Amino acid sequence: MSEPSVFTRILRGEIPSEIIAETENAFAIRDIAPQAPVHLLVIPKSERYRDVVELAAGDPALLAELVGLANSIAAEHADGDFRLIFNTGPGAGQTVFHVHAHVLGGGLSEGSLGG
Repeated sequence: MSEPSVFTRILRGEIPSEIIAETENAFAIRDIAPQAPVHLLVIPKSERYRDVVELAAGDPALLAELVGLANSIAAEHADGDFRLIFNTGPGAGQTVFHVHAHVLGGGLSEGSLGG
């Protein structure tokens, strides 16, 4: 069996991090290396899916729950405006292979991080 992901270890309390929001199947934390004024992560509690493509194919309801949680935390932390980014594969910058969404906000411009 493989080692638990860093996100599973955070959820278990093995690695310190503040969980800023939580649902039955997902949780949200602050990114440790923020790339925007607001940079949060939304993560399913299950390690079953490596990336968003696997998640969409295997559990679209969980994907919808992640998007809903992203919307909720963006309303609280970024006045409701946000970008939702899923890195898929190492060539796209994915370094943790436990699907997670980056929620970016806080005064982003059209030119920053693509359009």
